[in-house]
Amino acid sequence: MQRQIILASVSPRRKEILTQMGVQFKALTSDFDEYLDHDRPATEVAKELGLGKARVVAEKYPEALVIGGDTIVTLNGVQLGKAEDIHQARQWLKDHAGQDVLVTTSVVLVCKTLGLERAVADEATVHFKPYNEAVNEAYLATNSWVDKAGAWGIQSGAAPLIEYVVGQGDTIIGLPSHLLAKLLVEQGVPTTPLDVPLPVPQRL
Repeated sequence: MQRQIILASVSPRRKEILTQMGVQFKALTSDFDEYLDHDRPATEVAKELGLGKARVVAEKYPEALVIGGDTIVTLNGVQLGKAEDIHQARQWLKDHAGQDVLVTTSVVLVCKTLGLERAVADEATVHFKPYNEAVNEAYLATNSWVDKAGAWGIQSGAAPLIEYVVGQGDTIIGLPSHLLAKLLVEQGVPTTPLDVPLPVPQRL
């Protein structure tokens, strides 16, 4: 009998990817406190955060396979979380202009009963267009920057700010399906990775 699968996130994008992978799951929020650490690689921090989120849910559902993850946006060596307000979001987007921005996304699988804790991460680069105040303000006006790492979401209206990306689309969106599929298959859950198209030119 297959174990219950729980996604320790209520992110619409993560739920959409997991659904498209053909996985039956329940989505729950995790009250794990997130943090950033500029002195360590973003991959290390993202894996820690993903594990922390999954462990909180696994404590309540010890028999389940709990999927967790975290996305960190790094600009010029500084890890960015979520903007506190529109003023910070505006400044961050100005800082992004013309820059290569690193997106690091972890995916973890935890089962307390099995003593299972697996954590992996993938990275992609997003190259932003030169600054255009009108385009930036139009995006800020949508409020789509709220609750987004770095104050932008590539599938939530920020595509006009971006010139191209290098890497997997689902890594940028927030759930690397090619990594998650491997973790699930190892636990006897049949699934396949997705080829997620993006609304901007993509280079693998």
